[in-house]
Amino acid sequence: MAFPTAVNNQITDSVSQANTKVLGDAPAVAMGNLMQASSQAFANTAHRATLSQKFSMSPVALGVSNLYNLDTASTGIATRTIFNRG
Repeated sequence: MAFPTAVNNQITDSVSQANTKVLGDAPAVAMGNLMQASSQAFANTAHRATLSQKFSMSPVALGVSNLYNLDTASTGIATRTIFNRG
């Protein structure tokens, strides 16, 4: 304890630990949000490109269909892999 207070030490320790946890989780949550937004933007762009081609089963349309059938964790990992190559 750095200095004496009128509050019970267990209370101040609990609050400090909770604040530290929130601050520690923030970067992970921010990266998760970034990956989710990037994945969605990438999928939307690919989807718009296929719609403008006016082909229902072009190779790109099949790829977008496959993207939408994956769970979000797989999409996030794939997007991260694509971004890390550049």
